[in-house]
Amino acid sequence: MAKSASVPVAPAADFEHSLDELEQLVARMEGGELSLDESLSSFERGIGLYRHCQQALENAELRVRMLLDPDAPDTAEPFEPEL
Repeated sequence: MAKSASVPVAPAADFEHSLDELEQLVARMEGGELSLDESLSSFERGIGLYRHCQQALENAELRVRMLLDPDAPDTAEPFEPEL
Protein backbone atom coordinates (compact mmCIF):
# COMPACT_ATOMS: atom_id res chain seq x y z
CA MET A 1 0.00 0.00 0.00
CA ALA A 2 1.64 3.24 -1.15
CA LYS A 3 1.51 6.27 1.06
CA SER A 4 0.25 9.51 -0.40
CA ALA A 5 1.37 12.88 0.90
CA SER A 6 1.27 12.33 4.63
CA VAL A 7 0.15 14.87 7.17
CA PRO A 8 2.74 15.42 9.92
CA VAL A 9 1.63 13.81 13.16
CA ALA A 10 2.51 15.23 16.57
CA PRO A 11 4.82 12.88 18.51
CA ALA A 12 2.30 12.48 21.35
CA ALA A 13 -0.52 11.64 18.92
CA ASP A 14 1.74 9.21 17.07
CA PHE A 15 2.65 7.54 20.38
CA GLU A 16 -1.01 7.28 21.39
CA HIS A 17 -1.93 5.79 18.01
CA SER A 18 0.90 3.24 18.21
CA LEU A 19 0.00 2.29 21.78
CA ASP A 20 -3.67 1.89 20.85
CA GLU A 21 -2.77 -0.33 17.89
CA LEU A 22 -0.45 -2.39 20.10
CA GLU A 23 -3.21 -2.90 22.68
CA GLN A 24 -5.61 -4.02 19.94
CA LEU A 25 -3.02 -6.48 18.59
CA VAL A 26 -2.49 -7.95 22.05
CA ALA A 27 -6.23 -8.35 22.57
CA ARG A 28 -6.61 -10.14 19.22
CA MET A 29 -3.66 -12.42 19.95
CA GLU A 30 -4.95 -13.22 23.45
CA GLY A 31 -8.32 -14.10 21.93
CA GLY A 32 -6.71 -17.17 20.35
CA GLU A 33 -8.63 -16.81 17.07
CA LEU A 34 -5.60 -16.05 14.85
CA SER A 35 -3.83 -18.60 12.69
CA LEU A 36 -0.14 -19.23 13.23
CA ASP A 37 0.78 -16.97 10.30
CA GLU A 38 -1.53 -14.21 11.54
CA SER A 39 -0.09 -14.57 15.05
CA LEU A 40 3.47 -14.30 13.77
CA SER A 41 2.61 -11.26 11.64
CA SER A 42 0.84 -9.65 14.59
CA PHE A 43 3.76 -10.41 16.88
CA GLU A 44 6.19 -8.87 14.39
CA ARG A 45 4.01 -5.76 14.06
CA GLY A 46 3.67 -5.61 17.84
CA ILE A 47 7.44 -5.66 18.34
CA GLY A 48 7.78 -2.77 15.90
CA LEU A 49 5.08 -0.80 17.70
CA TYR A 50 6.65 -1.56 21.09
CA ARG A 51 10.03 -0.29 19.88
CA HIS A 52 8.43 2.82 18.44
CA CYS A 53 6.63 3.53 21.74
CA GLN A 54 9.79 2.88 23.76
CA GLN A 55 11.75 5.32 21.58
CA ALA A 56 9.02 7.95 21.96
CA LEU A 57 9.13 7.55 25.76
CA GLU A 58 12.92 7.84 25.80
CA ASN A 59 12.72 11.03 23.70
CA ALA A 60 10.10 12.47 26.04
CA GLU A 61 12.27 11.66 29.06
CA LEU A 62 15.22 13.39 27.42
CA ARG A 63 13.11 16.48 26.74
CA VAL A 64 12.00 16.57 30.38
CA ARG A 65 15.60 16.23 31.56
CA MET A 66 16.65 19.06 29.26
CA LEU A 67 13.88 21.24 30.67
CA LEU A 68 14.79 20.41 34.28
CA ASP A 69 18.50 21.12 33.82
CA PRO A 70 19.61 22.18 30.33
CA ASP A 71 23.28 22.41 31.39
CA ALA A 72 23.51 18.88 32.77
CA PRO A 73 20.54 16.73 31.62
CA ASP A 74 22.20 13.51 32.82
CA THR A 75 22.19 14.73 36.43
CA ALA A 76 18.77 16.36 36.38
CA GLU A 77 16.45 15.14 39.09
CA PRO A 78 12.69 15.52 39.00
CA PHE A 79 11.27 18.00 41.46
CA GLU A 80 8.97 16.75 44.16
CA PRO A 81 5.41 18.11 44.06
CA GLU A 82 4.29 20.06 47.09
CA LEU A 83 1.69 18.26 49.17
